[in-house]
Amino acid sequence: MRGRPLLYVDYNKEQSLFPTIAQKVLLAIGALIAISVPFGLVPGFKFLASPGWLQLLVIALIFMIGAAGLNIVTGMAGQISLGHAFFMGIGAYTTAALSGSSTEALWGMELPMWFGVIVGGLVAAGLGILIAPTAVRVRGLYLAIVTLGLVFIGQHLFRNWNQVAGIAELGRNWGPFQLSLWDIDGPTLDLATDGEWFGFFLPGQGKAYLFMLVVAALFLLLAKNLARTRIGRSFAAIRDRDIAAEVMGVNEAKAKTQAFAISSFYAGVAGGLYATFLGFLPPEQWSLFLSVQFIAIVLIGGAGTVIGVVLGTLFVQLLPRLVENFTGFLSDQIADGTWLAPIADIVIKTGSGDFGVLSLDAQGAGLSIFQANTVLYGLLIAVFLIFEPLGLYGIWLKVRNYWKGWPFTY
Repeated sequence: MRGRPLLYVDYNKEQSLFPTIAQKVLLAIGALIAISVPFGLVPGFKFLASPGWLQLLVIALIFMIGAAGLNIVTGMAGQISLGHAFFMGIGAYTTAALSGSSTEALWGMELPMWFGVIVGGLVAAGLGILIAPTAVRVRGLYLAIVTLGLVFIGQHLFRNWNQVAGIAELGRNWGPFQLSLWDIDGPTLDLATDGEWFGFFLPGQGKAYLFMLVVAALFLLLAKNLARTRIGRSFAAIRDRDIAAEVMGVNEAKAKTQAFAISSFYAGVAGGLYATFLGFLPPEQWSLFLSVQFIAIVLIGGAGTVIGVVLGTLFVQLLPRLVENFTGFLSDQIADGTWLAPIADIVIKTGSGDFGVLSLDAQGAGLSIFQANTVLYGLLIAVFLIFEPLGLYGIWLKVRNYWKGWPFTY
């Protein structure tokens, strides 16, 4: 209704994917900007078309898929899971066994990447179904401890299953990141080498970015649509009050099993894509820190919302690069002796006898870039839980509502 965008007189319109004109316009603009990134057509952000930034954005898109899976089981269904890294590892090594090369020490069937990724997601979903009955028996902190145990079981398994995972601390090579109908037909879409698309020269990372943009959009669309279905509403009922949901006829065991299966499938697909894109990962990659990253994405972005997954993933994935660039900027100020040098010298530790919060070397006091990012994840999770439980999505809601009600903002 004109002038009353939040007034709905039809249930189907209220439950549509994008009910308002503003949402449709913003979606179209966002899609246009996202597609333009690898071609260097975004004013002020042409640096994103460089291979380094494109690689970072591809990883962010892959993490969006995994975070959308965790958001389904945690944000929609309200089940605390710390075992996301385990399911990603299962998907990754299933993909490696199917699409990787076979040697005397490693298993590999040299099948197409898409087949390995899908099967990896299905294997992870199967394990999620096996673990789901535990979610019915325990809740809250106890469920978190159970899923945390999966990470340590997975790390032990990956370190010692050398035929699939490779040697501990060294890992193995995955299959090529390319699309082909089947192995005998060769690649129909090579995503690894440089080339021209639509008259524009694109590095291999640019091709991978456009491919992952389509895949991530598909998975996010499915996750958003899931919330509108009967299954999604059962998840919300279990999350809000499981006993009341059972009284209303919701099968708690079935709903939680479905949540874990779908979430594990997303994680398995993300793990297969992540490992295949990077091409080489050690077994130690699938650690508790990876699970914490996904928890940070969901909580910082906004649990239970798809747009929160997008915002949280971009924030968490770009944060290490921003910290690294900020550290480099401060070190340059110290080297050049600018007016910022005294302040930068307090923050940056440049030598063995110096003191600083951030350290450029691995010796003495001071946090490394990795350690600083770990501390920031913990601080941001605590800050958002205390001051803004809805995360970045909640901040966006407040800003939007402020301007919608202006000048009557009280």
